[in-house]
Amino acid sequence: MWLDLLTKYRRSRLGLIWAIMPPVLYAFGIGGFYALIGHQPPSHIIAHLGVGYVVYRFVTATLNECTVTFTSHAGFIQDGRIRFTDYVLRVIAKALFYLLISIPVMAVALYMSPQFHWAGLLTLIPALLVVLVNVAWMGALVAVLGARLPDVHELMGSILMFAFLFTPILWHASQAPPGTIQGFIARLNPLFHLVEIVRAPLLGEPISKTTYMYLALLTCLGWSLTTWVYKRYARFVPIWI
Repeated sequence: MWLDLLTKYRRSRLGLIWAIMPPVLYAFGIGGFYALIGHQPPSHIIAHLGVGYVVYRFVTATLNECTVTFTSHAGFIQDGRIRFTDYVLRVIAKALFYLLISIPVMAVALYMSPQFHWAGLLTLIPALLVVLVNVAWMGALVAVLGARLPDVHELMGSILMFAFLFTPILWHASQAPPGTIQGFIARLNPLFHLVEIVRAPLLGEPISKTTYMYLALLTCLGWSLTTWVYKRYARFVPIWI
């Protein structure tokens, strides 16, 4: 992982500053723009958009890269000295690194927000662990699928682009109430709940029981499915790639 990061940024004069630019642009750039459109103070939007984007980026970056992680390491896999899960963990570690270096940006955005609740910091680590546990099974599952079906990479990119519109990043969850059709459709999206469980406590917003139930069910079913897929199909990965 570290070699990839060093190789990517060593020729750049700004180095890892480029890795911090996306959350800065989303939180303060797009957040400020939407504030002007909605005639609201930027401080009311930048934290909401920034935190939502950072969580979304962590999930989507992992899933996108996991779809090709086996095929891009075909030579090492044929050598047979490294477990398949290590390649998935490598992708997750890199995405987690980008999330961690975004923390200073999010700290500034939260400090500027009048909705920020210090008590929400107590739930931040457990919430991120929930996200990490779910991203792990998702990444492992799409890695196997990507090894068997190369088109999964393109499909995943399209799905995640579509899911962005149904994730409360540019809009608030209250704009899609649970009792409405749009609320029902939005809450079928796993990213909706993964973003909300991290961001809502930080901004003093309630987390619905539906989110807790959804994530508990998602975690159990997801890991059960992924475990079965690995036991049944992982041995075919070297043949597929």
